[in-house]
Amino acid sequence: MRGVTFPGNRKVEILEFADPTPGPGEVVLEMKASGICGSDLHMYRNPTGKMNFPTVIEGPIIRGHEPCGVVVEVGPGVSERQAKVGQRVMVHHYWGCGHCRHCRTGWPQMCNQVPPTIYGIGAHGGHAQYMAVPAGTLVTLPDELSFEAGAAIACGTGTAFSALVRHDLNGGDFIAIYGQGPVGLAGTQMATAMGARVIAVDISPERLEFAKKMGAEHVVNSKEADPVEAVRELTGGEGSDHALDASGNTEARAQAIQGLRPWGTMSLVGVGGELKVPMDLMMRKQITVFGSWTFNNVGQADCAAFAVRNHVKVDDIFTDRWKIDDAKVAYEKCDAQTGGKGVILL
Repeated sequence: MRGVTFPGNRKVEILEFADPTPGPGEVVLEMKASGICGSDLHMYRNPTGKMNFPTVIEGPIIRGHEPCGVVVEVGPGVSERQAKVGQRVMVHHYWGCGHCRHCRTGWPQMCNQVPPTIYGIGAHGGHAQYMAVPAGTLVTLPDELSFEAGAAIACGTGTAFSALVRHDLNGGDFIAIYGQGPVGLAGTQMATAMGARVIAVDISPERLEFAKKMGAEHVVNSKEADPVEAVRELTGGEGSDHALDASGNTEARAQAIQGLRPWGTMSLVGVGGELKVPMDLMMRKQITVFGSWTFNNVGQADCAAFAVRNHVKVDDIFTDRWKIDDAKVAYEKCDAQTGGKGVILL
């Protein structure tokens, strides 16, 4: 089979790999959709083509950590309750020791016994025809959702949803979402479905127009206007009840906190940057700030169920659909950071 790899410095290579076979406790999936995530750019741009995470295989790694497909082979020790041939599944793309309290509650990315394996980053991912993973990583894809929607939920959309759940939004709450890349756009879509009033902030006119289609009530171009003042004006001088940073930008995070009302809550979702804000501001306004790193496997299933129950058109986040042969162009488009989300269809 062929798989997409990153040799470094914004290069993409499609290499030949042996078809995987399932070991004990594993399954093989036939990929149907493999999402392109903004965090892929950290590897794509890096001179080594890697991120600072442990790898469990030597040599080039097949990328793609938003896999969605169908079980085609089951390894020894996998019960029918865990997986069966023909099952439509997403992959929770982490695996740890399986025994610590984090793993047992579906958070293997937080395993404190072994360095967690991250599929598509430290082990072969979904940008290929087949993928072998532990059966414990599988999350059933509801029949009502497409494979593309499952790929989005497997990271970007699921990440936004997980943070929003912790915000405990009430209907009519204002939430300012900084950064309208794929995760921010998913946040706009999901927060709207939860009944919140979204103020979308970005520097890209194209992405702000897209945010309107995803349900944003207001949009703010932070190149053209002070987002702190704009958010206050749009909320009657109060500031937003909530803020979600999907930009990973230090300045944007400071602006998000400054634009909160007293007792407001902010989540940190975007990768990179720093948090720099006067502590007296946070203390006097009684602000709550929390970090949110993707989701657990239960949260992934909850996101899919929420989308079905609330008729959320998850597929609408995709502006670009590619084949493996298009991978070079696909990542060049992703690197430009102007459109919505991309996906490789297999």
